[in-house]
Amino acid sequence: MSFAAPFVESEDVVALVRDKSKIPEKDYVVIDVRDNDFRGGNIPGAVNVPANQLIDRGNQLIEQYKDVPLVVFHCALSQQRGPKAARIYNEMRQLIGESSSKQEVVVMRGGFDGWHARYHKEKDLIANYEPSIWGIFEEEQEEQDNPFLAGIPK
Repeated sequence: MSFAAPFVESEDVVALVRDKSKIPEKDYVVIDVRDNDFRGGNIPGAVNVPANQLIDRGNQLIEQYKDVPLVVFHCALSQQRGPKAARIYNEMRQLIGESSSKQEVVVMRGGFDGWHARYHKEKDLIANYEPSIWGIFEEEQEEQDNPFLAGIPK
């Protein structure tokens, strides 16, 4: 039996975040497994569980979110930590007998780096945003936001 989780696109997660009829941690939960790289911004409503804490906190997470129909994992790129965390979560669910629930466990393709690249200007899609951590400083932000300054040398 494979415990690997399928990927979903960031657009699918955007639809959940923007759907006012969906309640985070009830209708879906986003689990961000980034460690120190969590600082600087996150998906609104995301729960930060650093990858190195997942095994220790796994049973608590499974119990806390067992009635949530969709669990979305991601890390910075969703190439290693995110998929591995989703697999471990699924394995732990199997071991404790929770895998019979109708919970879907997925990994968001592109991770938070992809999310940031696409949605960093959309204030409703990034919580706790610190542009300077991403190398975006105030005057650069103003230039990016002002189409009349585009292409004009400093």
